[in-house]
Amino acid sequence: MGRKQEVCGSVTGGILVIGLRHGRGENDDTSATQLTYARTRELMDRFAAKHGTCMCRQLLNGCELMTEEGQKIFKENELREKTCTPTVETVVEILETMS
Repeated sequence: MGRKQEVCGSVTGGILVIGLRHGRGENDDTSATQLTYARTRELMDRFAAKHGTCMCRQLLNGCELMTEEGQKIFKENELREKTCTPTVETVVEILETMS
């Protein structure tokens, strides 16, 4: 997100999906929040188990996206196809198995 390379954007998108689907509405009590937190942790844990981390900079092996050189390395090494696309696929697979 914004090339800050914190939590992977794929994971963040998955968390948004969980919140939209299961999050607390105006008339819900806090049990919906607790369930949403549990599902968020499950997503993050399962993602990290498969990829080793949820952190973008680690997923990209230190490729620094805030620099022109890092962006060049990202493109030359096809990291979008090799890293980013598989992370999106993982999040979708995890979300599909969650009830």
